[in-house]
Amino acid sequence: MARFLQERGLTLSEEKTHVTHINDGFDFLGFNIRKYKGKLLIKPSKRNTLLFLRNLRQLIKKHATMSVNDLIKLLNPKLRGWANYYRHCVAKKVFDYVGHQLFQALWRWAVRKHITKGRQWVARKYFLDRNGYWRFHGRQKIADMDCAFNLVEIAKTLIERHVKIRGAATLYNPEHTAYLQERKLNKQSRNSWF
Repeated sequence: MARFLQERGLTLSEEKTHVTHINDGFDFLGFNIRKYKGKLLIKPSKRNTLLFLRNLRQLIKKHATMSVNDLIKLLNPKLRGWANYYRHCVAKKVFDYVGHQLFQALWRWAVRKHITKGRQWVARKYFLDRNGYWRFHGRQKIADMDCAFNLVEIAKTLIERHVKIRGAATLYNPEHTAYLQERKLNKQSRNSWF
């Protein structure tokens, strides 16, 4: 390998290069790539997940006196971006874990904000109960309308799998136009309103 790279004027850094077996796995760009019982799975790395949770907790703790709506406006882009980055891999359990940990951090934030109130009062004020599932939310009156601010539910982020395209399928071969048109319609229908 080193000789192959050297012919092209490239070298591997000894400190940064780590050769490992695929069954042990490795982390790359926030993903953990590993083979489990013969099946390759790509998951969010544990280190990156814990770092993201630590940043969320610090953000919540730092803004202890902030209003609910402003806190939701701070958290939503972070949650959406992180979920969109990992929604193409095996991340459902990780999303559930992050959602649970975030709920606990927000519960502590709400209870700490209202020390003299009871836990049921805090639950009614900050959380909507939907069939046993609590959702963090806020309300604001804008021009005589009651507007709701809801926190992104990261646990309900859909996992989107990529389906490989046939190797021989090209736009320039008329035999494959029906196949490519069908793929295009399937992709559009997932993202459209209709």
